[in-house]
Amino acid sequence: MNILIKNGRVIDPANSIDKICDVLVCGGKIISVEENISEGAEKVIDANGFWVVPGLIDLHVHLREPGFERKETIKTGSRSAAMGGFTTICCMPNTNPVIDNEIIVEYINMKAERESVVNILPIGSITKGQKGEELADIGKMAEVGICAVSEDGKSVANAGLMKTALKYAGMFNLPVFSHCEDLSLVGKGSINAGEKAALFGLKGISNDSEEVIVSRDIILADSVGAKLHLCHMSTKGCVELIRQAKERGVSVTAEVTPHHFTLTEEDINDYDSNYKMNPPLRTKEDVTALKQALKDNIIEVISTDHAPHHIDEKNCEFENAANGIIGLETSLCLGITELVETGVLTPLQLIEKMSYNPAKVLNSDKGTLSVGAVGDITIIDPKSEYIIDAEKFASKARNTPFNGRKVKGRILYTIVGGNIVVENGNLREEFLR
Repeated sequence: MNILIKNGRVIDPANSIDKICDVLVCGGKIISVEENISEGAEKVIDANGFWVVPGLIDLHVHLREPGFERKETIKTGSRSAAMGGFTTICCMPNTNPVIDNEIIVEYINMKAERESVVNILPIGSITKGQKGEELADIGKMAEVGICAVSEDGKSVANAGLMKTALKYAGMFNLPVFSHCEDLSLVGKGSINAGEKAALFGLKGISNDSEEVIVSRDIILADSVGAKLHLCHMSTKGCVELIRQAKERGVSVTAEVTPHHFTLTEEDINDYDSNYKMNPPLRTKEDVTALKQALKDNIIEVISTDHAPHHIDEKNCEFENAANGIIGLETSLCLGITELVETGVLTPLQLIEKMSYNPAKVLNSDKGTLSVGAVGDITIIDPKSEYIIDAEKFASKARNTPFNGRKVKGRILYTIVGGNIVVENGNLREEFLR
């Protein structure tokens, strides 16, 4: 289908474009971005008043399949991604079995080809079974299409093994996504080590439990010249460590989640386990530092850490509840509401952190509206105001602290490879089966 998008505010960080113009997509590729395109098309979309941006890219998603299909599947997770404006998502390896060999990678690729409505890129495990004992066969996984390696859900505790992984991943030009958490410092903590932990009588998780591993992995990456990506940063101290590393020329990038730049430990009232996540919600001082880091491009990526859970895993005592929340369908609106509307980021900067920069981390040619690029496009109404209703999500899960929150920014169209998946804010009928 040929698609002509008319009169939209085209925001393309890759080419420093932020202006009103048209976009023409033919044969799944962008063939023209200019004013007043007159060429005919099968589908014409009037984007007057809307943003037209490169398809959003999420580096950090848990699809749960294989092994935990009662939480989420490739099919439901991809539909949730499309509803959130994402055209490419990277799925973490902590499945059952773990994505630690080429057979599981090929299984993910096969399922994605059959059932996904967006691009899915598997991330391979650093170690076999995520046991932290023996390096997985990164080379064979690279041959069949992993985009990175990670031990997400835990850190590789053995520094020597982590150094070897960084060195080996570098041979295949793969970034290493690091979950930074020293379990000896976390202990049995389930909430930030602060006032709310004391008030609720819960064991706390200190900032240094994250910062120790951030510091270690930066040192290791620097020593071998590897490409390190730090997942879900949450503390002021981490920001300073990353800032110093960049000044030294270390090849390090970092991400922050919408929940960590939006919420603080003060938002946790009673024992609502939808506020339980890893790392935990921190203090106002930490949130202020994270926002400034986004503004300064010290943290250059916004990722969701979409972590769906079955209701039974959240409907229990706070300390026993599973960590994490869903985020694919709330990420963009929280970015607009909390960052753009408040003047922390410009629209161009927000899209840079949700599309162009993630593509750069992956060494991908996506994340742009350049002529010749694949037709992955998201159209957004930035002024649409509404109340988040988790019951309407495409995800299987409902574990979010943002249900009932008023936000701005609605996804109108998600176009993947020149195919319209979301139209006028709804999944197209053929994808609802």
